[in-house]
Amino acid sequence: MRYEALLFDFDGTLLNTNELILQSFHHVLNERFPGQYQVADCAQFIGPSLKQTFDALAPSETEQLIAAYRAFNEANHDALITEYPHVVETLTALKAMGAKLAIVSTKRNDMIELGLQRLGITALFDVKIGSDDVRHVKPHPEPVELALRQLGVTKDKALMIGDNSHDIEAGNNAGVASVGVAWALKGEAYLRSFNPTYIVQDMRDFIPLVKGE
Repeated sequence: MRYEALLFDFDGTLLNTNELILQSFHHVLNERFPGQYQVADCAQFIGPSLKQTFDALAPSETEQLIAAYRAFNEANHDALITEYPHVVETLTALKAMGAKLAIVSTKRNDMIELGLQRLGITALFDVKIGSDDVRHVKPHPEPVELALRQLGVTKDKALMIGDNSHDIEAGNNAGVASVGVAWALKGEAYLRSFNPTYIVQDMRDFIPLVKGE
């Protein structure tokens, strides 16, 4: 195999949580800043950690806003998420090929687990890195480097995969090949501006990519 390990972002990459995230941000911001944000405006907040986002918007209220966001997000999780095509079958095929799979996300571990359970793919992943596990979240290389250490895989044999700039930058900053997914909410052109090593159009594209075909 050309690549032995695939490090996946979760939200917007393996599970379509875009509407859930947009509605969660809108719920919180509409209460704190009435009328200032429409749902579509909240797309700019997808990617960074909640702390980074709320520190920038209302630094003295970060913890309260995070708590409000999480309460809405957890209460509406299953109702607002949808599945992307071919995710489960492709991950299952990659695992059967002998590839090592990891999640590298800026969300908390308990919410990663909730999404993995929803897809029924928890057992496929060898390593799960959430915001609880690191001092510095993506785009810092720490989460990627931690995942590689736990997997026992060298940088030249790994892919960092995601739907947002911080995923691409984290891979690039760690010296790992980066992959942007074309189904990203912000679009393929946006991802290309951060110089990913690859862009994939479909989950099934990972099979030949990993094989080196």
